[in-house]
Amino acid sequence: MLVAVACGRGEPERASDDRAGVVRGPLGIGHSPKPAQLAALDIDANPAGDGLPAGSGTYETGRAVYGAKCASCHGAAGEGQGPYPRLVGVAPSPAFPFASDPAIPKTIGNYWPYATTLYDYVHRAMPLTAPGSLKPGDVYAVVAYLLAENAVVPRSFVADAKTLPAVKMPAHDNFVRDNRVGGRGFR
Repeated sequence: MLVAVACGRGEPERASDDRAGVVRGPLGIGHSPKPAQLAALDIDANPAGDGLPAGSGTYETGRAVYGAKCASCHGAAGEGQGPYPRLVGVAPSPAFPFASDPAIPKTIGNYWPYATTLYDYVHRAMPLTAPGSLKPGDVYAVVAYLLAENAVVPRSFVADAKTLPAVKMPAHDNFVRDNRVGGRGFR
């Protein structure tokens, strides 16, 4: 069976039923999300740290969480196993050779430009078997552990919403900020 839907130009007329939060368009389906629904989905963190939640984590706690939740895929020392990537590794020589040799493993210590991206990724996508299941303190702890294992921060580092954006990653200066401007829909 083939189902086809044709869309007209411009914005469709919408009728709303405020009691049910329903927005009816040309297909008569859909609803406006409630603020709590949007808040549950708004979990990203940017390089400046906007979006990082309250909480903190240390190397020692991170080592335990990593051992329980991450090591089965990424290896006991972050060396990677099978299809799961290596997480620990210092910058290869010559500096930043990834364009000339794609076989070089990209790790947190040699490729990632922002520590906040590490928090964001672990928070949303890890562990693979239960993405998003770690509490913020556990995510901060895993991040503190991985940053210390990559020699980016000392083992005494406490990761939180204030300290994480201040971490300068080893590969940070190898990335070029996208400052393009353009028309509608393009920044």
